[in-house]
Amino acid sequence: MKRTVYETQAKKTLEYFEKAHIVLTDEEKASIEVSDFGLNDVENIGLQLVVYVNTDKVCAKEMVLFPGQTCPEHRHIPSYGMPGKEETFRCRYGEAYLYVEGDGKKEDIKAKIQDTTLTVFHEVILKAGEQYTILPGTQHWFQGGPDGAIVSEFSTHSTDETDIFIDERISRIPVVED
Repeated sequence: MKRTVYETQAKKTLEYFEKAHIVLTDEEKASIEVSDFGLNDVENIGLQLVVYVNTDKVCAKEMVLFPGQTCPEHRHIPSYGMPGKEETFRCRYGEAYLYVEGDGKKEDIKAKIQDTTLTVFHEVILKAGEQYTILPGTQHWFQGGPDGAIVSEFSTHSTDETDIFIDERISRIPVVED
């Protein structure tokens, strides 16, 4: 992803935090991560986030999804002696469409299907103040609703670099080019 794209997304992310009255320190603002998952289509398949803490036992982060922007399908596998990440998503702003294993059909969901492989369509719609817990190993993906979304994640230790994505083209760690 080009540095100019990264910087534009980071600036837009700060605007979302301001709209939602979520206060960040200068250090947190400077640490915003923008991921295009290696597909160079961050407007459609991407995620912006700030990690508050990630210790051996717990992790807390804020994730920003712009309208229709999708974090692609993945699961958290055992790694570093841990059984895989358990995470609770709590919607802070807007509406988030979360898809997990279970009943559900592709043609019945609210999310816009992006150019990535998807296999789970059990729909959980999170509005501000609502939350959902995802157990380790559960296939899931999520998307920002019509106004986008800010989702707080509270989880066990996060090892994003070990996530298993269904779409083999995906690279979780962003590469930023000048």
